Amino acid sequence: MLFGPTLDRYASARYFYPLAGRLLPWLGALTALAFAIGLPWSLWLAPVDYQQGESVRIMYVHVPSAWLSMLAYVVMAMASGVYLVWRIKLADALAEACVPVGASFTALALITGSIWGRPMWGTWWEWGDARLMSELVLLFLYLGVLALRSAIDEPARAGRAAAVLAVVGVVNIPIIHYSVELWNTLHQPASVVRAGGPSIHPDLLWPLLVMALAFTLFFAVVVLLRMRGTILERERRARWLLAAEAQA
Repeated sequence: MLFGPTLDRYASARYFYPLAGRLLPWLGALTALAFAIGLPWSLWLAPVDYQQGESVRIMYVHVPSAWLSMLAYVVMAMASGVYLVWRIKLADALAEACVPVGASFTALALITGSIWGRPMWGTWWEWGDARLMSELVLLFLYLGVLALRSAIDEPARAGRAAAVLAVVGVVNIPIIHYSVELWNTLHQPASVVRAGGPSIHPDLLWPLLVMALAFTLFFAVVVLLRMRGTILERERRARWLLAAEAQA
């Protein structure tokens, strides 16, 4: 047992599927509330930055997207490691659910970063920037995992191959995080999570934190929905699932 008899049973699709169904309405409501507060606060009510002007509002989408691009990969890699060691099918379903979601957040982070970089750096892209390049590598890792899952017909083999790449590729996450400290890059050093506390003004920090919460909740909702879809596909002939659907 990994966590004890009570938690261990939720590693089974039979128990996780109805639990996810009960959680989704609450998480969906919290996500909608967070976005209802965060979007107008960050895009209209928050003050402009004295240096960046209105361009600072891109930060409220770019930073949460970049954060979720890394969080999704870490979750995927951890689930992949669990699947490789203990062969828990639900862990593979979690890893699979994270791939397109994480890739989407990574692409959004790159796009919004490019839009922000044009007025601030004078260029859409800088190949010599370590943060940009390591984030681009992250997108390629997501696409590689997705390609492996699509190229192998047998789900178990596809899951193992994708899991190995996911676990190996996690080394890129600390590279992304520390790239602004290890190399001379266009990106500024961390301004939120840093020793000594955030350096960003509270009037800009609080709407950013609300948007980060909204994006994180949205990630949880989409991953749970995708996991339930995977369970429906893989367990469609199971008696417990037929009984659960009949009661729904």
